[in-house]
Amino acid sequence: MPKGTKMFFPFRLLDILGSISVRLFSFLGGIIWLLAEVVKLLWTSCILNRVRFGKGAFVTQIVRIGVRSIGIVCLVCGCIGLILAIQMQPPLAEFGQADKIANIVGVAVLRELGPLIAAIVLTGFAGASIAAELGTMVVGEEIEALHSQALNPIRFLVMPRVLATVLSLTLLTIIGDVIAIVAACFVTVQFLGVPYDVYIDNTLSQVVLADFITGLMKAAVFGMILAAIACHNGLKVSGGAAGVGKATTDTVVQTILTIVIVDMVFTLVFYQFGWT
Repeated sequence: MPKGTKMFFPFRLLDILGSISVRLFSFLGGIIWLLAEVVKLLWTSCILNRVRFGKGAFVTQIVRIGVRSIGIVCLVCGCIGLILAIQMQPPLAEFGQADKIANIVGVAVLRELGPLIAAIVLTGFAGASIAAELGTMVVGEEIEALHSQALNPIRFLVMPRVLATVLSLTLLTIIGDVIAIVAACFVTVQFLGVPYDVYIDNTLSQVVLADFITGLMKAAVFGMILAAIACHNGLKVSGGAAGVGKATTDTVVQTILTIVIVDMVFTLVFYQFGWT
């Protein structure tokens, strides 16, 4: 259509929807391709032993992504546990059920809040950092240097970060679960008048192994999504420093939005199979 010509509303709406669809499919296609390459390289390195795995890079990323995130994850999860206990006490106390705080906190943290909070915290702490780091490498033409030496950037840069993020988020979820439940137990027993034995008995009677396993399943998938989006945005940076900043912002927004949507899908699937 010639420039300056007004477009009728239905065509304009179709144009907008088409543009959004193209960007969405391009984004999903890039993420799926990246993860497929990681799986292929992992297969050839660990199962077929054709290429070197690169344990040093993996351990470095574990320390950088996982170990350094323990403090902030513990702080946030501990605060969430305290908040849950204090906010639930008044309505439950009206019905003489203040001891049921343990039941609600145990299920909510293990199934939902533990993996979700850990993933969101790690998105801001490590996801943005991964995107900025890879974007800076692209701007500095370090990625092109790897290509010129016949070295695969996916193998040397992406695979260690994806694997480290998946493992780190899974372990951080376990730590966050424990901290949140302990924090809720502390405030409930010390300040809300629920006996310690009652709190522990209610938690153990309510929580089952499926709660813990489904939470870890979510954490592993969230970690994979986080790393894939961060690496994808980092590797497609263009436009210098401004491009790096945009990739960092896009990573945080896209990751949180995708994780929440995937979490909703998980919840629906678990509900259909009776795992909730």
